[in-house]
Amino acid sequence: MSKQTYRVCFCFSRRFKLAVAEAPEEIKTFFNQYSENGIMTSVHLHRFLTEVQKQEKSTLEEAQSIIESLKHLSLFHRKGLNLEAFFKYLFGDINPPLDPKLGVHHDMTAPISHYFIYTGHNSYLTGNQLSSDCSDVPIINALRKGVRVIELDIWPNSDKDDVEVLHGRTLTTPVQLIKCLRSIKEYAFAASEFPVVITLEDHLTPDLQAKVAQMVTQTFGDILFTPGSECLKEFPSPKSLKRQIIISTKPPKEYLEAKEVKDKEGDSQKGNAAPDEEAWGKEIPNLKGHILADDKNGLGEENDDAEEDLDEGDHKLQHDVAPEYKRLIAIHAGKPKGGIEACLQVDPDKVRRLSLSEQQLENAAENHGKEIIRFTQRNILRVYPKGTRVNSSNYNPLIGWMHGAQMVAFNMQGYGRSLWLMQGMFRANGGCGFVKKPDFLLRSGPNGEVFDPKAKLPVQKTLKVKIYMGEGWYYDFNHTHFDAYSPPDFYVRVGIAGVPADTGMKKTKTLEDNWIPVWNEEFEFPLTVPELALLRIEVHEYDMSEKDDFGGQTCLPVQELREGIRAVPLHNRKGERYESVKLLVRFEFV
Repeated sequence: MSKQTYRVCFCFSRRFKLAVAEAPEEIKTFFNQYSENGIMTSVHLHRFLTEVQKQEKSTLEEAQSIIESLKHLSLFHRKGLNLEAFFKYLFGDINPPLDPKLGVHHDMTAPISHYFIYTGHNSYLTGNQLSSDCSDVPIINALRKGVRVIELDIWPNSDKDDVEVLHGRTLTTPVQLIKCLRSIKEYAFAASEFPVVITLEDHLTPDLQAKVAQMVTQTFGDILFTPGSECLKEFPSPKSLKRQIIISTKPPKEYLEAKEVKDKEGDSQKGNAAPDEEAWGKEIPNLKGHILADDKNGLGEENDDAEEDLDEGDHKLQHDVAPEYKRLIAIHAGKPKGGIEACLQVDPDKVRRLSLSEQQLENAAENHGKEIIRFTQRNILRVYPKGTRVNSSNYNPLIGWMHGAQMVAFNMQGYGRSLWLMQGMFRANGGCGFVKKPDFLLRSGPNGEVFDPKAKLPVQKTLKVKIYMGEGWYYDFNHTHFDAYSPPDFYVRVGIAGVPADTGMKKTKTLEDNWIPVWNEEFEFPLTVPELALLRIEVHEYDMSEKDDFGGQTCLPVQELREGIRAVPLHNRKGERYESVKLLVRFEFV
């Protein structure tokens, strides 16, 4: 045990003992129960894996391979694990909360409308929505993380002879479309072999649409999916579309009525940008917009007084349509006239994509929730952030998911709790970017009944989460990062994001002056819809005078949690994994 010194002032300093991570009492009890004479053999470990870790399919060979991987810690006991080695196994990278062997395990043969799809919004922006640079770099970063839907706003350049990507009517600096397309081709399947959808927000003249068609065709060649018919009657499956690129936009019309397109530049830049998300980001609002309880900092959401710029484009009068451009569009988008009722009409002979802002979805969900779910059983619903999110913040994705929305579009260049939920959802199914929707969102009853997110449902199962301890901050952070005068005072917030009945957060006690905190606290979460539940874990460092410091987070799909004692790695605010920081946690379903 070493000591750490903090300088209090010019003349004085404080010294603290720096403890070594030691197995909690319950871990020692398990070791004694599943060992003999201080040694856990492969037979003992196999029984532990089966009975405590609930790995029913584990074999003696697997147990032996774990022992072999740790034998450098048991030099005098090569036939088994001592307590130190057993603790290292439990707290090691070989014991994660999600099973890496599962890989892609959902049924991938259903239409793509049966899946939640990892979706980006304004994928080319490097920062805020009004003045940041446009680049192919955030597109590459998104694809490397498994994002499957890339959005490009395409506009004529200043000479009207080429096509640029930028956020229209703002001060964002453009990037050439061809550069974005080439980067998409190079990185589309870096993280997943399942299809990439490019959603185009098209502001082009017919001659430039023809130029885009040529660019897209020459860039993607054989990997471009072209259905060959005017409209699809049903969407293909992710499996059938492996390693293909799909174009989705509003088809140009041969004879659009002339309409005056108002310049919304003044509207879109009205008001000040919301302040940057501080500490660890804003708390997720529930369906009614209230901040979840137990948030010391109580950070709210922006005012909702503006919509995003026209989502489907603002085509001018077009008498000469580029047919080659029209043929590229595999997923047709558009908003029919007649209000939300007309938008949600289901056509038995064709499928399409509808886009709604987050506020439009919230409003529609109040009175048309069942119609939204019926629509998303065959068609694709894309939800995008409201226009006031000029700082590239995000919204609660559960609002879209619980109504069956496949494309919940997020600003991937930002950070904060909403984005952590998005990252958590798409850790499921091997991180391939497609997560099969629960069956209850895909079926209707004999009288047309569908799932109601607001209905009071019985508890299906209860998740018990025991937070044993944490370590790694001492190695990943500067020693005065949290407190200049003493070691950190950590606490953990743990809870569920899901349907309103399941959503909530709890927290542990705060442990003072400890780099390796041991909480040994257990929490229970009754779940009525576990299929849509995400486990949220955050570590904060208590600060008496200022905002509490951020100490790491993770978000995990409840349906894929492995029961037993697991080492849970934590991530920074952007979702990047820390090298050393992790928690030792036990998960049980009862």
